[in-house]
Parts: sequence; C-alpha cells; structure tokens
Amino acid sequence: MGKGSSTSPMRWRPVALRLGAVLVAVLLTLPIVAVCGVTPAEGWASLVNGACGSIDKFGYVLATAAPLLLCAAGLLIAFSAGLWNIGVEGQVVLGAVAAFAVLRAPWAVEHPIVANLGAAVAAWLAGAVWALVTAVLKTRGGIHEIFGGLALNFAAAGVTLYLILGPWKRPGVGSTSGSVPVRETLWLPALGEWNLSVVELLLPIVALIAAAVLLKGTYFGLRLKALGANGRAAERLGVPVRRNLTIALCASGALAGLAGWLLIVGVSAQHNLHSEISGGFGYLALLLVLLANMRARWCVPLALLFAVLLRGGLQLSMDHGLDSSVGGVLQGVLVLAALFASGLVAKWQLSGRGEGEK
Repeated sequence: MGKGSSTSPMRWRPVALRLGAVLVAVLLTLPIVAVCGVTPAEGWASLVNGACGSIDKFGYVLATAAPLLLCAAGLLIAFSAGLWNIGVEGQVVLGAVAAFAVLRAPWAVEHPIVANLGAAVAAWLAGAVWALVTAVLKTRGGIHEIFGGLALNFAAAGVTLYLILGPWKRPGVGSTSGSVPVRETLWLPALGEWNLSVVELLLPIVALIAAAVLLKGTYFGLRLKALGANGRAAERLGVPVRRNLTIALCASGALAGLAGWLLIVGVSAQHNLHSEISGGFGYLALLLVLLANMRARWCVPLALLFAVLLRGGLQLSMDHGLDSSVGGVLQGVLVLAALFASGLVAKWQLSGRGEGEK
C-alpha cells in the first residue's frame, strides 16, 4: 500500500511539470502583449475568439492541425529509428507540387474523385521519393540526414519558385503569390458549417494510429526502436540497417507528402501552388513531436494548441492592429517553456534511475 501511494505521485510529476510550464508561459506572454498596447484580457480574448469563437473558426483550427498531425505521424516513425528528418518541410512542398500537377490536368475537372485520389497518391509518392534522396545520401554517401534534409528543403523551394514563375505562372503575371487555383470542384467538400472536410478530420488520426501500431505492435517497429537505441548493436544482431533506415525515412516522407496534398485541396487552403505553400508546418511538426516526447497520444492536443495559436494570432493582429508575428512570439514562448519542462522531466527521470541503482 505504501509503495503504491509513493509511486502514484511520482507518476504524475512529469504531467505536473509540463502543466506548470504552460502556466508560466501564459504568465510570460502577458507583458509581451502589454508592450504592444493591449491589455492581457483583450489579447487573450481576441486569440480565443479567433480560434474558437464560432463553428467555422474552430473548423479552421482543425484544418490547420491536420497537416501538422500527418507530418507528426511520419516523424514518429523517423525519430524511432534515430533519424532527424529535417527534410520534412521539403517533403511537404514536393507533395503539394505533385498534387497540383495532377489536379491542373485538363481531365481532372471531369473526374474530380479520380483526380483527387491520383493527386493524393502522387503527393504520397513525391514525399517518399524526396525522402529517399536523403536516405541514399545518408546510407550510401555518409551525409547526415540533417544536412541532406536541409539542402533538399532549399531545393524544393527552388523547384516551387521555378514552377510558379515559369511553366505554372498566372497568365501574363509572374509572381510569388502563386499559380492559378485549382477548380472548386476539386476541393474537398466541407463538413456542414465547418471549414473542414471529413478527410482532413479522419486522415491524420488514422495516420497517427497506424504509426503507433507500427512502432508498438510490429516486428518492424521493434527493429526501428533497436536502431534508434543503438544502431551498431542492432547491426551486430543482424538488423539490416540501411534497408530499415531507408524505409523509415520514406514512410515519414510519404505522410509529409500527403500533408502537402491537403494544403492544396483542403477546405480552408488557398488551393494553388505558392512560395509559402508549406507554411512552416514541417518545422512546426518537429517541435510538436519533440514536445510530445515522441508519444502519439500527446500529438493531438499539442497540434490543436499550435493551431489555436496560429489562427487566434491572426485575429489578435486584426483586432488590435498588431504585426502578424505577435502570434508567432506567443507560440515561441510556449514552445520554449514546454522544452524547458521536457528537460526538467528528463533530468528528473535520470536522477530517479540513478538513485534507484544505488
């Protein structure tokens, strides 16, 4: 009895630390908003109203969280294998490029369902192939996936600029604002009054569940975790390192590619290819997975929190005439606080193990 009562509070200590960090972060944002000439109450009221003030606004929040969760599901796979898939941003971009290429075809308007399925498959493959390049650079060329991924992110951005300023530019106009949008018949249908489609609601959840099952309930997932824990030891035990690392990166890239497809056909998307098509979702997903401590169940609430800050920050800027970067500042403070809490949790866990060994 005594043992159970002593371990129960210890089990909740990591949760308490993270909740405490969020509370501290909220308190830290108060002077930031005050400096901009807005009272804390007005600032948070605008932010909450912009994200949750109506059904259609909350639909935007869920639609914003959808590509984040798809990227996060892929990153869970890559991180389990010890891979830092920084190239996820470029994989999102290439997925959007491939999807747009299919949807702009003349036959697409006449066969919207077939065209959207083809665009989803094309985006899935494009993300996987872009990740495959990173995998080959790592396994064959000895180039770390961080450097290979960053280089390919710049390459993906260059490909996008070439297309929207060249072959896919608006008639008579060459602008980074983007190409001509795809036809409305190719957009995903909205779910009632929500600015959200059924696909955007269900696909990320299915991807997260699939990633969690893959990593916890399959032999392949066990191999990936063995690689992440100690690659050399796993290789000595007969685990095919190159093949499994390649599969992990390609799976991660494929899900990021699907996120790019949603950024073209989603209900609240701009429905065209433009220079900021990824919206930084790839990099934000990296932070999300790290804050979630690589646990799928924490990805959903964190993605919703980021989406609320992104959407609510826009309302905050419009209501009080603030720069649009204020929302990003608030988000950054929350991220830093959460990372600090994660560090405290890790330090506490290590010290607890050390005391246990003594």
